[in-house]
Formats: sequence, C-alpha cells, structure tokens
Amino acid sequence: MTARPWVLTQQAQAALRDIAAWTVETFGRRQADAYAEDLIEKCQALAQGQAASRDCRRLVDPALPEDLRFARAGQHYVVFIDAPDRMIVVDFLHIRMDLPARLAALGDNGQDRG
Repeated sequence: MTARPWVLTQQAQAALRDIAAWTVETFGRRQADAYAEDLIEKCQALAQGQAASRDCRRLVDPALPEDLRFARAGQHYVVFIDAPDRMIVVDFLHIRMDLPARLAALGDNGQDRG
C-alpha cells in the first residue's frame, strides 16, 4: 500500500516536544531519541495502513467526527484524523490520561484539520 502523507498539528508537535523533554530528564537522551523514533514509526505505519487503530466514536461518543481515530504507541495514544488524502496527527496522549474525556474535549473544541 502506498503511504499517504501525514502531518502533525501544533498540539501534536507540542506534545511530542513535551514527551521528549520528560523522557530526556527521566531516562536520558538515548531513550528519548528511541521513544520519539517509535512514535514517529507508529505514525508512518498508521499512514500506510499497516497498524491497527480504533474509532473514537465507539469509545467516547457517536457524535465525534467519524474520521477521528486512535492507536496505542508505547505509553501513549496517537490520536489522528484519518482523511482520504492524508493523516493528521491531532495529539499524543499518555495512557494514564482519561482518554474518553480528552477525546470528548477534542470533539467539543472542533478539529484542527491541517
């Protein structure tokens, strides 16, 4: 399958920087680089259709946009919009966060679609 392009919203970029900073502080630069690479590889696999994801509507609220999805990547969820022409990574959320509440907030605030 041909890879679709994918992009990070400003929120996703900020989350990735925060994840990297925390990981450097807690585990060191080497681990931070490895974990960031794992998150990026998951995004690439999702864009290529080579990784499983779940529909956010089934987990949270049927009123959420039908193209809002999530997938687990290490200790985080990748939350993304599965558009026909590209994948838009909306955020990276830690698994200990209240995922349904955060997803509902994304739906309430509207989607940053690029």
